[in-house]
Amino acid sequence: MEKGASESSPLDCARCGKPASLQCPKCAQLKLPREAAAFCSQDCFKAAWASHKSVHTKVDALTSQLSQEGWKYCLKKGRTRTLELPRFDWTGPLRPFPISKMRLVPDGIEKPDWALDGIPKIEPDSDLQKRVEIKTPEQIERMRETCRIAREVLDAGARIIKPGITTDEIDRVIHEETIARGGYPSPLNYHFFPKSCCTSVNEVICHGIPDARKLEDGDIVNIDVTVYYKGVHGDLNDTYFVGNVDEASKQLVRCTYECLEKAIAIVKPGVRFREVGEVISRHASMSGLSVVKSYCGHGIGELFHCAPNIPHYSRNKAVGIMKAGQTFTIEPMINTGLWRDRLWPDEWTAVTADGKRSAQFEHTLLVTETGVEVLTARLPSSPDVYPWLKPASANSK
Repeated sequence: MEKGASESSPLDCARCGKPASLQCPKCAQLKLPREAAAFCSQDCFKAAWASHKSVHTKVDALTSQLSQEGWKYCLKKGRTRTLELPRFDWTGPLRPFPISKMRLVPDGIEKPDWALDGIPKIEPDSDLQKRVEIKTPEQIERMRETCRIAREVLDAGARIIKPGITTDEIDRVIHEETIARGGYPSPLNYHFFPKSCCTSVNEVICHGIPDARKLEDGDIVNIDVTVYYKGVHGDLNDTYFVGNVDEASKQLVRCTYECLEKAIAIVKPGVRFREVGEVISRHASMSGLSVVKSYCGHGIGELFHCAPNIPHYSRNKAVGIMKAGQTFTIEPMINTGLWRDRLWPDEWTAVTADGKRSAQFEHTLLVTETGVEVLTARLPSSPDVYPWLKPASANSK
């Protein structure tokens, strides 16, 4: 047994619930979460050993099987793989798991310019990084069609969420449903991102990479989908409950949903982009939650990311006003604890600095002459997963 279970935060004994100061050395070697490896005494550890050791066997067996099938841990934005779990000062209980090989896209599917080599060519130097495009009616129609497909794809991923499902299985569904509709999953190989969607679990803020970890009862998971179809992108994400979730997580997810709804409600011609952050920050702070500052909403259309940048926090310095014909995303990331984030060794996964949970929702929006059109709006067929929407839908009948 190793000393050190209480080095960062107090833990309870995995067997009896008393304060723990010892840690299973095998769990430490395997870099398993400390919560299940903490014990109050040698006696408790010995009494629990018969059942506890099965955890090690399962992990060893899974690691061996995955490595034989080509599953490896992701490093350097997806450009490197390794069989060893990277060393890192993990902020919370979540750990990365190995990822599967990159999924293939049929030749007949129209692809963005990063599909083959991972490098966007048009986007970085486009004048639309500095100028907010006013879409033509023809572009808007393509955006509507693509965004509806993106919503259908996200809904398909949401339907399989349950304890025991891996985020890699979610990615497989997102990939297959996108391809079935003639689209390309925009994240795939974008700056070398290795998967077709992002899956962000618990303390992951955004850009989580789908992997071999099975979702557990009580988790929350965000699925972020972008589809490229007919030359334009449609981008959205929702955060979902896995099984029975604690009240604090329910409140976090609901508040995040409300932050996005309140932000959308102010969108119309003449509104300053900076006002979005004021609305979101006000609502989050009323619930004692914080707003992530490192990532923002963005323009979207024939480019995946372009002007305008739309921060979600207050007192931001975003420039410009909304005009009819603009399309952009609003996608607040709200944390239970502090707003600050850290990046995992894969150089994609952003997690809360204090290890507490984070949630996010996103829509692609079109500014109209009189207000806003939510291009990625929920459909009548969308899964009924948010309790706070049920009374509203019942009242509208």
